Formats: sequence, structure tokens, C-alpha cells
Amino acid sequence: MTSLAQALYLLAAVLFVLSLAGLSKQTTARRGTVLGMVGMGLALAATVLLSLEASRRPVLVTGLLIALVLAIGAVAGTWRARSVEMTQMPEMIAVLHSFVGLAAVLVGYGSWLTEEADVVHGVEVYLGVLIGAVTLTGSVVAYLKLAAKIRTAPLVLPGRNLLNLGALVASAGLMVWFLATNGAVPLVLMTVVALALGWHLVASIGGGDMPVVVSMLNSYSGWAAAAAGFMLGNDLLIVTGALVGSSGAILSYLMCKAMNRSFLSVILGGFGVEAGTSAAGAADGEHREMSAADVAELLADARSVVVTPGYGMAVAKAQYPVAELVSRLRATGVEVRFGVHPVAGRLPGHMNVLLAEARVPYDIVLEMDEINDDLAETDVVLVIGANDTVNPAALDDPGSPIAGMPVLEVWKARQVVVFKRSMATGYAGVQNPLFFRENTAMLFGDAKTQVEAILAALPVPAAH
Repeated sequence: MTSLAQALYLLAAVLFVLSLAGLSKQTTARRGTVLGMVGMGLALAATVLLSLEASRRPVLVTGLLIALVLAIGAVAGTWRARSVEMTQMPEMIAVLHSFVGLAAVLVGYGSWLTEEADVVHGVEVYLGVLIGAVTLTGSVVAYLKLAAKIRTAPLVLPGRNLLNLGALVASAGLMVWFLATNGAVPLVLMTVVALALGWHLVASIGGGDMPVVVSMLNSYSGWAAAAAGFMLGNDLLIVTGALVGSSGAILSYLMCKAMNRSFLSVILGGFGVEAGTSAAGAADGEHREMSAADVAELLADARSVVVTPGYGMAVAKAQYPVAELVSRLRATGVEVRFGVHPVAGRLPGHMNVLLAEARVPYDIVLEMDEINDDLAETDVVLVIGANDTVNPAALDDPGSPIAGMPVLEVWKARQVVVFKRSMATGYAGVQNPLFFRENTAMLFGDAKTQVEAILAALPVPAAH
């Protein structure tokens, strides 16, 4: 049975690697997801086989206990997967990361209580609990910020960088104590310090950087899982954790580049980041409004249109009428493309998933770097629910909290139409000068309702 389980583990590890490769492209993402699901199914089956073989209870009792646990998890997971809104996906992922962190902490304490003490095992236990505790509270704070249950502005405590450094130094000292004595006191004290450190690291990061934080916590959860694998002697858990940890770190680095953020400063809780000096919510000028009928007329006369979606599109569930609008315009010969910022929404790839869900062709969904040079030659840009990712203050105002962040330069187009519910600031709390430019018009209201009104006002293409 052990040989069969190890063979299943090996096959699952290969499937996980192929899954990550598939998830790197929109066209192969579905296949990558399926491969990951099959790999996880095989991993669970192998773990059950090993558990039955190693159990000191009757096989039937152990099997029933495992089945009960799997049933509870399956019911809870299925319920949440079917009930969660796409706009709540970032919060759910943050919660799932916290579960991984909690599992690492519990595995660490369980391994410490049941295994014989030696230096190597002590290091595994200590680092597993440390990483798990940081992941646990960091993920909880990320969830609270994403769900707007606490303020999204960064927490700035006096000497916050020294606090983080002090926590790391204290953890190192406690590790020496723990390895020397294998006692409960240093392990418990380190756990408290690590829980506080995880909370402070994420609390010190502003809401505008939350997409990077979610990716960063994904990396932390992977390393926590790898640490648990070392403690349990489970090779697959080590491999899987390393895959998740490294891929999450790479994605976090790429997102930091896209936001002109220091990777080191983000993972260290905003170390060295100074707050912007500009007034976040100050309006600058008068805005111009436009009706849905006016936008329909504008689109009917356009030769090229670019749609830049944001989190507001997800909230309004406007992706389906937007897809229909794009299809109608393309049927009349208008060139329509999407420009997606790397951190549009609150989760990497959020907008791409929504557009794919609405069956928007992959080949017209372009990244920021691919579309920015073409915006100056574009007749109309429709900004649907985006705010910070199209804010010219990022380039023009050195004192802005988002200064230096690469953005979609939509203001270079002949005409910009911004779909918003109000003139409120975006998630980063920064006012957008785009709204007051001469070539910008505001279309207020629910994005889904307004796009449907535009569709109703557009002339129906003649049948061929």
C-alpha cells in the first residue's frame, strides 16, 4: 500500500506542475484547473491509504473518521464555492490562506508533542509555527480590509519598522532558547510574537496594495504548507508548498513592478514607504455628464474603442452586457479591445476571469503594456468601474499616494467615458483628475443598467 501511495504522490506532483503551467495562459487555464483538481484528488487518496496503514485503530473506525472529516470539508467547500460572489473571491482566498496558516501552527504543536526532540526536528517545528502564525493573522487582517470591516488606510505606528525588526530578533532569540530546552515557554512566546507580527505587517500596508498582499499571503501559505510537510515527513506536501510559495513570490514581484512598489517594502509591511502628501479626496475642477443615448451615438460613430474594466464592473455584474456591447460594435466594423491593468480588481486575473466567463474572445483582451501605446489613436475609451488604474495623478503628482504606479493612459484618447456610481474616490482613497479633463464625460449609475441602456439606444446591425 505504501508503494501505491508513493506512486500516487509522484503522479500528483507532476499534475500540480502541469497545472501551474496551464494556469499561466487564459487559453489553457481551464485545463490547468482540471489537472490541479485531479492531482489533489490523487493526493487525498494516497494520504487516506497511508493513514489507514499507519493507524493504530481498527481500519473501519479510521476509515469512518476520515470519511466524516472529508464529508464535512466537502459540504462546507461546496456551499461556499456555490454561494460566494466573484466580488468576494479575494476575501475568500484570504480566509483560505488563514486556514493554511492555522493548520501549520497546529501541525507544529502536534509534532512537537508527539515526536522525539532533536535539533533538526526542532527547527522544522519552530519555523513551521512561525510562518504559519504570521500567515494566519496576516490573512485575517487582509480579509478584514478587503471586506471593508476595518479601515483600508495603512496603520502607521511610531517606529513601525523597528517593531517588525524587534519581532524578528526576538523570534531568533526564542529559537535558540527553544532548541536548547525543547520547552513550551519559548514556543508559546514565539507564537504570540509571530501572530502580532503577521497582524502588523498587513495592517501597515494600504488598501491600494491589497492585490499584492493577497498574492504575498499565497506565497506565505505555500511555505507554511512546505514546513508542515517537513514536520510530517510528507514529500508531496513539501513539493506542493514549494510550488505555491515560489509561484506566489514570483507573482507578487511582478505585481509590485506593475504598481511601482518595492517588493521588499511590501513583504516587510511597508518598510521605508512614505505616505503621499497630496490631499486624497480633493476635487479639482468641474466634471461633464453624458447620457446613455449620448454614449450610444458616440460609439456608433467610432472606429476604434477600448474598454478598461475595474472592480466596479465586477460589483455591478456588468460583464455580460459589456460582452454583448462589444459583440454588437464588432459586428458593425468597430475595432474593440480591452485594456486590463495587472491589478484591476482586488485579485490577480480577476478581470480576465470575469471577461472569460462572459465569453469575450481572448485575443481582444490585452494587458496594459500591450494597449497603452495605442490609446492615443483610439476614438473612445470606456472606463467601466476602474479608478486608481486610470489615474493620471500616478504620473503627474509626485506627492500622490499612488505616485509612480504605471496606469492605463486613457486620457490620451479622443474621448473618455467613465462609468461610475458617484464621484467618490477609488479603493486607494485618491481623487482622480481624469474625471475633470475636457475629453472626459461621466456616466453615472449602475454599470450594468447603463450598458443595457446603451445597447437599447444603439442601432441594430443590418442582417447580411
